[in-house]
Amino acid sequence: MARTGFAALVLLTSFLSVVAGQRLRPLPAAGLPGDLFGLGIASRLHTDLNSTARASTDFGQMVKAAPEAVFHPRTPADIAALIRFSASSPAPFPVAPRGQGHSWRGQSLAPGGVVVDMRSLGRGHRARINVSAAGAEPYVDAGGEQLWNDVLRATLKHGLAPRVWTDYLRLTVGGTLSNAGIGGQAFRHGPQIANVDELDVVTGTGEMVTCSRDMNSDLFLAALGGLGQFGVITRARIRLEPAPKRVHWVRLAYSDVAMFTKDQEFLISDQARQVGFNYVEGQVQLNRSFVEGPKSTPFFSTSDLNRLSRLASRAQSAAIYYIEGAMYYNEDTTASVDQKMEALLDQLSFEPGFVFTKDVTYVQFLDRVREEEKVLRSAGVWEVPHPWLNLFIPRSRILDFDTGVFKGLLRDANPAGIILMYPMNKDRWDNRMTAMTPTDDEEVFYAVSLLWSALSVDDVEQLEKANESVLDLCAQTGIECKQYLPHHTSQDGWQRYFGAKWGKVAELKAQYDPQAILSPGQKIFPSRAEAADIATV
Repeated sequence: MARTGFAALVLLTSFLSVVAGQRLRPLPAAGLPGDLFGLGIASRLHTDLNSTARASTDFGQMVKAAPEAVFHPRTPADIAALIRFSASSPAPFPVAPRGQGHSWRGQSLAPGGVVVDMRSLGRGHRARINVSAAGAEPYVDAGGEQLWNDVLRATLKHGLAPRVWTDYLRLTVGGTLSNAGIGGQAFRHGPQIANVDELDVVTGTGEMVTCSRDMNSDLFLAALGGLGQFGVITRARIRLEPAPKRVHWVRLAYSDVAMFTKDQEFLISDQARQVGFNYVEGQVQLNRSFVEGPKSTPFFSTSDLNRLSRLASRAQSAAIYYIEGAMYYNEDTTASVDQKMEALLDQLSFEPGFVFTKDVTYVQFLDRVREEEKVLRSAGVWEVPHPWLNLFIPRSRILDFDTGVFKGLLRDANPAGIILMYPMNKDRWDNRMTAMTPTDDEEVFYAVSLLWSALSVDDVEQLEKANESVLDLCAQTGIECKQYLPHHTSQDGWQRYFGAKWGKVAELKAQYDPQAILSPGQKIFPSRAEAADIATV
């Protein structure tokens, strides 16, 4: 049936119609087996054009791929039934879980298949966040569809919180754990995936598996950082720690990148970790942004930015660098945290007088990007294409990267967005997991995130070219970087990305998703039909 003619019929089925006490089932969608619509879960399949259009792109808005249906599961068993049907079908169809759709290159898309609306699991009366506060090792069991800010609210009722956070809290637990989940606490505790003790996963065969480091460990280690390739995370058991009440939040300005990186590495070292910051990140602000960019931000006032602009001009630096640090405390430790902060700052080499401070609640600090989101939404520049490039750079090459990119390729640029640059300790990562880090020879590596927003069609093309230039520079100068939130256009690219892990990754894919139906949008593994076509060429 033609899609256009079919659409009108589908719209009729979106109304509540009752025949013999039952809701009418949706009509089969072109491209999906008709038998699917005879299953008990069929009433939760939405095939109307509004539903499929909303699930046809993601936050990145860099790719578009329409599913044939969107599935609204009530339980993880519903997801298992859908996947089991596809896996056993003569013509398996793609299935991709979607939480907030905050991927940027198609991880949450299912071209020609079914997108699973994970947020449906959290609706209604079912408790999908359960805190265990008793004992020496408290934890929270959170559904994969739960937002991190909702997890925060639930755990704070017990005076507890997860140890590691991404910068943006309105992401789902399953979404960040499928990538790694990095942020300013990772130098102490590793990424979010290093702080998970147990998972419930629906595999690509439709099997519901509980796994941990001691039970079904292959699946556990594969799913964490596994880019959605081995199963759908429906529950995660996450370690908790006592939650502070307040945060002393600082940004320190540098015009010398060598001093900036030296101080960052000191702050994440064993020497400083015991008495230093609980959170360490960093930013890079290109010179042109002082003239052409915003005149104030949620953190910096207009006068702050004017001072920083004069510093950049005086230092003749291509950029100004900021260390962003935070110390947690409670009301009864206010005096001691002030003393600790003063003693720590005395050991750093930032530009004299360029210390910018805020004192906020713990929740305000963790949810700080929400304020920036409100500003961007009000200006109409939040829901735009995001041609991001996130890289892990070996410590030994970070100054070379700075010279080639910030003092070279981007020296005269002023793209909309922010640049993050901060170090992490590799020994806080579990190399058995699927998530990738740079060369094993170095214990420190940097996250460098070019978080661009494209405000026009021309911007998309220009920023894509800039990203390609950055990757080409790394290749030509031998900087062995790894992409975070990776994107590669060929399986050869994915094999290079996984390196020595590729054989194990392919083996686990064959075991847990032999039909290659899960999260196909990234094109890591061809579907069975695609593989057959390749074999006949």
